[in-house]
Amino acid sequence: MSLVKIILTLIPFIWTIGMIPFVNRVKPFVLGLPFLAFWLVAGIIVAFLCIKALYTIDSKNNKEAD
Repeated sequence: MSLVKIILTLIPFIWTIGMIPFVNRVKPFVLGLPFLAFWLVAGIIVAFLCIKALYTIDSKNNKEAD
């Protein structure tokens, strides 16, 4: 498993679980949401992009193996 795949796998976990103590704020409202709610919604988008990148990388490796 390459380092890029490991990093792309860890980013969503660190985004949602590891950063919660640092972003647990209510006051700054972003797009009408408390900051923590915005952070979690943004984390879903980041997780989607990471999974898409992992899928693309893995698809390229499977095509090369064929």
